[in-house]
Amino acid sequence: MSRAQNHEFQEWWNKQRQTNHDLLLSSDESSHLFTVDIHSPRPDRTVGKDRSRSARQLSWVCRLKFQQIAASLASVANSFLVLLLTANRRVTSPDSPADSASSRLYRAIKVFLVVVLLLLCFELVAYFKGWHFSPPSVRSGELAELVYANWLHVRVNYLAPPLQSFTNVCIVLFLIQSVDRVVLVLGCFWIKFRRVKPKAVMEYKTTSSPSSSNVEEGNAEKVNLEDYPMVLLQIPMCNEREVYHQSIAAVCVQDWPNERMLVQVLDDSDDIEVQQLIKAEVNKWQQRGVPILYRHRLIRTGYKAGNLKSAMSCDYVKNYEFVAIFDSDFQPEPEFLKKTIPYFKGNDDLGLVQTRWSFVNKDENLLTRLQNINLSFHFEVEQQVNGVFINFFGFNGTAGVWRIKALEECGGWLERTTVEDMDVAVRAHLCGWKFIYLNDVKCVCELPESYGAYKKQQHRWHSGPMQLFRICFFDILRSKVSVTKKANLIFLFFLLRKLILPFYSFTLFCIILPLTMFLPEAQLPAWVVCYVPGIMSVLNILPAPRSFPFIVPYLLFENTMSVTKFNAMISGLFQFGNSYEWIVTKKLGRSSETDLIAFERDSVPLVPTTGLHRSASESGLEELTKLETTKKSGKKRRNRLYRKELVIAFVLLTASARSLLSAQGIHFYFLLFQGITFLVVGLDLIGEQVILIGALKSFSGTLMKVLSLLVPCCFWRSAPQMLSNQWRNANVANCATHQLSVCCMAFKTTSTPFFSTSGDNGGNRTSNLLIS
Repeated sequence: MSRAQNHEFQEWWNKQRQTNHDLLLSSDESSHLFTVDIHSPRPDRTVGKDRSRSARQLSWVCRLKFQQIAASLASVANSFLVLLLTANRRVTSPDSPADSASSRLYRAIKVFLVVVLLLLCFELVAYFKGWHFSPPSVRSGELAELVYANWLHVRVNYLAPPLQSFTNVCIVLFLIQSVDRVVLVLGCFWIKFRRVKPKAVMEYKTTSSPSSSNVEEGNAEKVNLEDYPMVLLQIPMCNEREVYHQSIAAVCVQDWPNERMLVQVLDDSDDIEVQQLIKAEVNKWQQRGVPILYRHRLIRTGYKAGNLKSAMSCDYVKNYEFVAIFDSDFQPEPEFLKKTIPYFKGNDDLGLVQTRWSFVNKDENLLTRLQNINLSFHFEVEQQVNGVFINFFGFNGTAGVWRIKALEECGGWLERTTVEDMDVAVRAHLCGWKFIYLNDVKCVCELPESYGAYKKQQHRWHSGPMQLFRICFFDILRSKVSVTKKANLIFLFFLLRKLILPFYSFTLFCIILPLTMFLPEAQLPAWVVCYVPGIMSVLNILPAPRSFPFIVPYLLFENTMSVTKFNAMISGLFQFGNSYEWIVTKKLGRSSETDLIAFERDSVPLVPTTGLHRSASESGLEELTKLETTKKSGKKRRNRLYRKELVIAFVLLTASARSLLSAQGIHFYFLLFQGITFLVVGLDLIGEQVILIGALKSFSGTLMKVLSLLVPCCFWRSAPQMLSNQWRNANVANCATHQLSVCCMAFKTTSTPFFSTSGDNGGNRTSNLLIS
């Protein structure tokens, strides 16, 4: 007896099939992974025609789905193939840093790798012989059993106890640093909840420049120039070919009377062509009526500190009350001075006003995304909490305004360390000056986009504080500040956040954890390996909530960077040769394109209006990033290998293989993924936008297609129960299928999606996921 045809299920299935058919045969084949088509029911559908079709066409639709999955798998395979080819190119033609092979740390890590490889071979032999289950006795007659028994005796009685003690010390340091991080986050929450902000006793009107030379007569309001203090604006630079014009332009359009300011372009370039370009830019702004000077040192000693010290020695500096400093890649907004100078009014003991950095290229690649997480926490949590509660923090070297009297009283710029900004901040704090941090005032700048540039920057940032701590330790003890401030400087500012953090990160996760796999009598708890670091990563990522999808890469990458930070900390503390090395961070001028378009469009020799300076706000940075992705540098990318990271990668992967013998699940996965992360960084793949992000997107797209195939199949199995509820449940299932597709697409994007809706002639509604 034949079963009666169920027209209700056929009607639902035909609609579902039509949706899949339209999605598959979309005209824009290149964008089908980034677009979700959500169709509303068509009013002109003929139900009779649908009922004449057989539900057996499910197999045809499934075949189409499998073709889509096969295409996505091919895309994933292609992405990983490109990844392997890039890695092969790095290995076959390396251009490694010159000091990698000769560094003390690198030689020590190589010895450590040889030891763990020998131990792994030894343990594998013991495992296959069954000695792990029934350890041999020291009285055994066979030589191999006797050697293994003696190894167990030495391991249990002589090696494991000191390793466990050292592990416990590192765990205590880890917990202390975690408590400090939690306290900082709680302090930030309190500031947000109570809306605590620095208050200025006066406020300037944010209008066009009040200078008579910059507006037509009769149109400007009468302004008392005495209300505007004399401000010196300094732009130190050295061979900054890519970014010199954008920083000069941004500073020259400050909404401040020309009679009350002076711009100093402090050029330390040794490239004659770059010097001529900077001079031409300065002359252009001089012709527009901006008070700007070009200074070039013939004897370039002291790096940035020497450059600033030389500029402050000019006779005319005594006529100025404040000095604002901007690095060559920084673009202050036109109202920067009007938003910072008022805080000095009525606060005679205020020496520094520091503003927040924002980044034009934070979404350029995986490396810049991870840097954005770190620096967002640094500014919004560390700097803000320290500024509110103790009126002290480390000066960031740029995007800040100093009272010149404070600089002179504390001794000015000194050339004794590579962190002259922190040096002058500590000395000013010891002299009793207070600092204010403004989280609402942002200054656009650029992040290093290559691992090599970022590594050199971090080496300087972590070796310099140790140099400074060694130099000024006794000065802190002899200073007249309170005991609380001395304790904060020594224990929190220097020891905990500059020394202990890189020390325990490297030793705990790169040395102790692999050793505990070969010395299982010494235990490193799972909560230290996984749970507490995960919670700390969540706290670190709170100021940048859009970066939550990168929380696991962030945790692994921070452990990877601990090698560089530990090496820099040791170099600075013990005065190794490379601790005084200063290398200018490479910039690409990501934000210069919009500036050139804006300023070249206006040929009038007047200070441009606010609308002319589009790139100084974050609203147009996404469009600027899209513009820059189409304009890549013509220089061929150098093939770099970072040997320390590669050797540690093999150490961790070897330890992960040993952890399988002990059945330590969490430790195995952590060592495996951490080793892979070291391998990716060592092959210099962390800055490859197309390779890494493209592979993640392809994998996510494949997962979405698999789920879109499984959901209709699961619905097919539950169709008899759903038919009893007729059309209502069928529509719910249809909507659920599309909602699942939308969720998968949102997961696939690497940044927050924005939805835009548009209608077509057929009554359909299409929601496009626009990737910013």
